[in-house]
Amino acid sequence: MIVMTIDRRALADFLRRSRDRIRPQDAGLPAGPRRRTPGLRREEVAQLAGMSADYYIRLEQARGPQPSPQMLAALARALRLTGDERDHLHLLAGHRPPAGRVAGDHVAPGLLHLLDQLPTTPAQVLSDLGDVLAQNALARSLLGGVCTVSEHGRNVVWRWFADPAARDAYPAEEHAHYSRVHTADLRAAVTRRGADPAAVRLVERLRAASEEFAGLWDRHEVAVRRHSRMRVLHPVIGPVDLDCQVLLAPEGDHRLVLLTPPPGSDTADRLALLQVVGNGQFTPVTPAG
Repeated sequence: MIVMTIDRRALADFLRRSRDRIRPQDAGLPAGPRRRTPGLRREEVAQLAGMSADYYIRLEQARGPQPSPQMLAALARALRLTGDERDHLHLLAGHRPPAGRVAGDHVAPGLLHLLDQLPTTPAQVLSDLGDVLAQNALARSLLGGVCTVSEHGRNVVWRWFADPAARDAYPAEEHAHYSRVHTADLRAAVTRRGADPAAVRLVERLRAASEEFAGLWDRHEVAVRRHSRMRVLHPVIGPVDLDCQVLLAPEGDHRLVLLTPPPGSDTADRLALLQVVGNGQFTPVTPAG
C-alpha cells in the first residue's frame, strides 16, 4: 500500500508560484499601487479561499498543518488552477486528487484512429463501468458488435449477469472467476465516481436482476482489471487463448483493451483466419476482458 504524505516544501513553492501568476484584476481585485510583485498578496489568496491569512502564510512557509481536501479545493479555486494543477496540489498535500469529470460516451478521435491502425489485434474501448464504446473490425468478429446497443445492453457486466447466453463463449469452469472479476472491477469504478447516477442505476439494476451479483457485491471485493489471460470459445475458429491488456486513457474513465496472442500459441493463425471469414453468423458475446 502506498502511503501518501505531505511534501511541505514543494507545496509551499507551488502555492507561491501559482500566486505570482495571478493578476489581481483576474481575481476580481483592484490592482492598487505599490505592489512588489504582479501577482496576488498572501492575504488576498487567503481572503479568496475563505481562510485566515495566518493559516495560508504558514502553508507558504512550509510549516503549516496538512490542509484538508476542502481547503485544497478552495485554494484551487482562488488560484484559478487547471484540473492538472488541482490534482498536483492535492498530491503535494498528501491527498488523492478528487474524481474528475467523466468523458461519458465520447471516445477521443486519437483512440478511434488507434483502433483502426490495429488490423491484426482485437481492440476496443470500454468505459470504467463496462460499456463497450468502440471496437475495431477484428474485435467485432471475435466478440460480436454491441456498440450500437443502448443503455445496459452494451455493458459487459450487465450482459454477464443478466443474459445467460453471454457466458456460452467462455469455459464453464471459469464463469465464477469472471463473475468475481467483473464485480470487483465495477466496485472500484463506482467508488471513484461517487454518487454518479449512471453508476448507481447500473448497480441497482444488477442487484435486482441477479442474485449472484448481489451476493458478490455484498462481499465488497475491489480489484481494478489491468491484465489477464482469457479463452474465447468462438463458433467459427474454435477456442482462442488471448492475453488481455488494459490501458487507461487520459480521461481516466475510458480503457483501451488489447487482446494479443500468448507466446507460443496458435492464436495469431486463428485470428488471421477470422480476418478472412469476417463476422459470419453468430450471437455476440460478452468480452470478459
